Amino acid sequence: MSDRSGIFAGDDPFEIARNWLAEAEASEINDPNAIALSTVDANGMPNARMVLLKEIEDAAFVFYTNYESAKAQEIEAAGQAAFVMHWKSLRRQIRVRGFTQREDGPQADAYYKSRSLKSRLGAWASKQSQPLDSRATLMAEVAKITATKGPNPERPPFWGGFRITPIEIEFWADGAFRLHDRFTWRRKDVHSDWDVTRLSP
Repeated sequence: MSDRSGIFAGDDPFEIARNWLAEAEASEINDPNAIALSTVDANGMPNARMVLLKEIEDAAFVFYTNYESAKAQEIEAAGQAAFVMHWKSLRRQIRVRGFTQREDGPQADAYYKSRSLKSRLGAWASKQSQPLDSRATLMAEVAKITATKGPNPERPPFWGGFRITPIEIEFWADGAFRLHDRFTWRRKDVHSDWDVTRLSP
């Protein structure tokens, strides 16, 4: 731990993550907040997909989705999830594993209202992860929702956020000759102090 400095310096892993994301926002071409979210189904079969991380709080990471989607169903069943955030422009990544809970209160309402109108209507129209016979069917549903919900739709009851509270966060930075720098922050539970360890590349 004594040789942590520069981009790894600090006692707060969430602050380090925010700093890295802020740097990526200036250099990544698209979606610097994209994460590869991993879950498992009822049979233990893993799943992964890209979603957009919307907030790095003081103790958790937050993203939003349809609660009837496959990812949400798997998260709710397991109560835990993992993700990796990789930036090619910075040659850095962050890996996170932790426990999950819904964010479906005022915070979710505020984020929903911040989205474009078309995105808000789309959240109502899409039966995420369900079979769809054609794009025409989807667009017809969007048109119906647009006509019935008006210019200021409320947040759908089946749409909101998930908060991932980690017990492990790994920061990785590319090094010459594949001698990368890796530091892992681990704790026994979400109320324990962090233990920081340098890992071999």
